Amino acid sequence: MGSIHSIKSAGNSDVKTVENADLLLKNVLNLASGDMNGVNRHIQSQLVSDVALIQEVGRYIIAAGGKRLRPVTVVLSAHALGYQGTAHIDLAAVIEFIHTATLLHDDVVDESELRRGRQTANDLWGNATSVLVGDFLYSRAFQMMVAVGKSRVMDIMAETTNSIAQGEVMQLLNSHNPGITESDYLATITRKTARLFESSARLGAVVADAGPATEQALGEYGLNLGIAFQIIDDALDYSATAEQMGKNAGDDLSDGKTTLPLIYALDQCTSDERDIISESISEGKRDHLDQIKQIIESTGALAYTSSQAKKHVAIARQSLDGLPVSKYRTALAQLADFSVSRTF
Repeated sequence: MGSIHSIKSAGNSDVKTVENADLLLKNVLNLASGDMNGVNRHIQSQLVSDVALIQEVGRYIIAAGGKRLRPVTVVLSAHALGYQGTAHIDLAAVIEFIHTATLLHDDVVDESELRRGRQTANDLWGNATSVLVGDFLYSRAFQMMVAVGKSRVMDIMAETTNSIAQGEVMQLLNSHNPGITESDYLATITRKTARLFESSARLGAVVADAGPATEQALGEYGLNLGIAFQIIDDALDYSATAEQMGKNAGDDLSDGKTTLPLIYALDQCTSDERDIISESISEGKRDHLDQIKQIIESTGALAYTSSQAKKHVAIARQSLDGLPVSKYRTALAQLADFSVSRTF
């Protein structure tokens, strides 16, 4: 497992932060490892198609790995409620298929060349192939949901995929606009990213036949976990290297994405600095990336971004209070802590 890097990259406190993040994630993944092996096997079996290109692209993307935090959330949520069956394995794979489909489509929209340190599918096979294979993953995910045989699963995931699509359009509409507010930003990442985390946690409650109150509590947990995770991901774009992130540094800036570090910096910086940031967002240029990083640091934007993420983690942890005490509930709390432990 590769190191999870903090927002700052030097100093003893940063080394400690990296070690803490690694330890948190290791504890979570170790607990879920048996189930996740089953999830990975199910994913591979569901990628089978008589269209060779679908299998080739699908396996390339899935093989890129990642931490698979969304399916892990399904697994831990189900076990936190005492579930003993196997449907959580199927639904964890569903979540990963939908997440992977969104990544394929995202990379086409953003014209990305790197994802998790490897060439993107669109860079290798072209935009058309990436979009269509993403469509296959979406449709296969719904086939897998039907097989589980719970109407509540279909309700949740139909609403979720629609919300994700709306979030993608909102992000597109907001691109290259330096006037985006923090409220606009949060509305976008809630739909685009956090809702899938929310649904991952809800599905654990559904397979365990928990009541509406428990499902709602786990949904609140997942939603706030997802918001915190995305906020920190956006901060890392201005504080980590391409190797650490698995993508090119400054990609968000070149895509014209006005994320929370920029929103706060724009509100706190001088008029000259504001012009530099605004022009870079409007024109999608990373020429002044180093200078913008300095502005973000000097205005305290990273510290503010971290504090906002931690507020959502606190809400996520509080949402777990009604669950039975268990190692799985502890792991869910550790997963929330991990989402922000990547910061300074």
